[in-house]
Amino acid sequence: MTEIRTPRGKRRSGSSAPQAGLPARREAVRLIAEVLETGRPFDELFRLSAADGPLSGLAPRDRALVRAIAATAFRHKLAIDDILGRFLSRPLPRRAGGVYATLLSGAAQLLFLRVPAHAAIDLAVSLAAGDRQMRPFKGLVNAVLRKVSAEGAAIAAGQDAARIATPDWLWRRWVAAYGEAEARAIAEAHLAGAALDITVADEAQAAGWADRLGGVLLPTGTVRIADHSGRVEELAGYGDGAWWVQDAAAALPVRLLGEVRGAHVVDLCAAPGGKAMQLAARGARVTAIDSSAHRLARLAENLKRTGLAADTVHGDAALWRPAEPADAVLLDAPCSATGTIRRHPDLPHIKMPEQIGTLAGLQSALLAHALTLVKPGGLVVYCSCSLEPEEGPEVVAKALADGRAERVPVRADELAGLGHFVTAEGDLRTLPGQAVDAAGDLKGLDGFFAARLRAL
Repeated sequence: MTEIRTPRGKRRSGSSAPQAGLPARREAVRLIAEVLETGRPFDELFRLSAADGPLSGLAPRDRALVRAIAATAFRHKLAIDDILGRFLSRPLPRRAGGVYATLLSGAAQLLFLRVPAHAAIDLAVSLAAGDRQMRPFKGLVNAVLRKVSAEGAAIAAGQDAARIATPDWLWRRWVAAYGEAEARAIAEAHLAGAALDITVADEAQAAGWADRLGGVLLPTGTVRIADHSGRVEELAGYGDGAWWVQDAAAALPVRLLGEVRGAHVVDLCAAPGGKAMQLAARGARVTAIDSSAHRLARLAENLKRTGLAADTVHGDAALWRPAEPADAVLLDAPCSATGTIRRHPDLPHIKMPEQIGTLAGLQSALLAHALTLVKPGGLVVYCSCSLEPEEGPEVVAKALADGRAERVPVRADELAGLGHFVTAEGDLRTLPGQAVDAAGDLKGLDGFFAARLRAL
């Protein structure tokens, strides 16, 4: 298979009177290339562009198209690479600029978004023709995408979709940790993408909001809206702060703290604030800490929208201390986030295996510090949205070995009876391919790990 080389360098804008759909394609290609070049998350770059970049001048429909093209390109990148490689006689040179991202974007539209061939190909060729670096390769773009249109679907049908979509290093890890069948279920869930999950501030009204929004109420209290494709901000209740977006798995760790009304709970690494809002809605006195001023501002915006109260602190979670010991701490530690690939398909292409060891060291330090912030007997819930054992069970094992904490096992009744979320050791572990109801009819959620510890 021919090697595909990711492009480097910036691209120039096209003409001042672009074809319909061209600005959206141009921005999708630009963002795809920047993610692969810099390793910065797509969502971060998308927000920046929407604030004061090219996306700010696009209509909501075109913004949605940019996101759909990029997400599809990342989700199926390795499968598309295999197909493109069959139609390229040699690797793309570095001077080709954005040609690779243009081919990736065009193939994603042809094979997975079912964009008509004339539109996808013509717009890709126009992008190349309007860019100084890509212009010499516009014929190549045209030829390759025409071959993708003619032969790509048949090639894709013969691929092992789940396996080819997963980088080898992640596949080996998941097979070692969970077995091949579960690794395949994880990969298939990543290909399926994610539904829209929301947490309702007033849990007693969750069933009503499920009916109003056309969703279903999961046993754990999350409302799932399976078929939503528009802007979240336009849904009823969002502007009023009645609910916020939060994956069903991410909403579980707060449950492990039990009754928190009136308790002082510290939320370390709190932004963008889903768990802080859960705690506040349950009546806790919340102190939310985060080292990112930008992310903390988003948390403050979310609190304002929902009308919930929390003290926010811009600081290093590894150094911050409360004036008096807290009743409980929730630590959602920075991690590789491999449990969130369903909704962040760029992650497998910007994360490296060597990052996991570094992150695990940080997580251990944060957990050791968190245990010093609570009163004797106080609870600390450690969690991470990672599928990697080094960022979950192994961090907790180290903390227990230090003798400063004991595990308080999680019970199935705390998770609406969903005992398959409880490990043999008594921790919480969700996997993307698992069911979120007792009957097994509804599947898909983020990969999450959480353990409940009591400080000694």
